[in-house]
Amino acid sequence: MKKLHCLVVEDEPLAAEGLEAYIREVPFLVFAGACRDAFAALELMQSRRIDVLFLDIHLPKLKGLDFLRSLERPPQVILTTAYPNYALEGYELNVVDYLLKPFGLPR
Repeated sequence: MKKLHCLVVEDEPLAAEGLEAYIREVPFLVFAGACRDAFAALELMQSRRIDVLFLDIHLPKLKGLDFLRSLERPPQVILTTAYPNYALEGYELNVVDYLLKPFGLPR
């Protein structure tokens, strides 16, 4: 099975650490890094292969959905947020999943 390289874009340290731990538990996922804002994520995405982006909606500087809209060829995206009201907009941007915080590994 092909391993998927995952990037976490999350400004809350505990949430980022939790996602990293979950990614490391899944055999076919590879943790490729974590960024606290969209600009750092874009820089990392230019130098590394990223197959799956775990993207928080509320980020400093540039919001997650605006960042997603700016990507010419985004990887598969899983939105992570505590706000359910963004789900429809996320799916209109072809996200593959929408995780409501707090969430656990089974999700």
